[in-house]
Amino acid sequence: MKNPITHFEIYADDPPALAAFYSAMFDWKIEPQQGMDGYILVKTVDVDGKGTPTQPGGINGGIVKRPDKTAPHVLHYVSVASIEGALERARGLGAKVQKPKAAVPGMGWFAILTDPQGGTFALWQTDPNAG
Repeated sequence: MKNPITHFEIYADDPPALAAFYSAMFDWKIEPQQGMDGYILVKTVDVDGKGTPTQPGGINGGIVKRPDKTAPHVLHYVSVASIEGALERARGLGAKVQKPKAAVPGMGWFAILTDPQGGTFALWQTDPNAG
């Protein structure tokens, strides 16, 4: 299937405290992401999307400081082949861009949008040359 959800972020007022909660609650591996000030990496599975008959696949994510009080509690990232093409299509379908295309150096590009009914989501394009 095209365009899977490939990442999530949990917004928190106190990221380390919330990271401790999720680690204790679900035994997730949680650690600071090197080179990304304040970003906490959350590993719910060893490898994103890989499952076995006894252990379903899943995705990994992060915990980060809530950017403002209106931000959602969870943000889902949908993988796309082209950020530019997806942004154009989203605008044409009535979405609004909240954060334009930005780089995660060495990993890829993202943008944050709201759908026509106000739901927040993000786009992700993998690109090791981003920066």
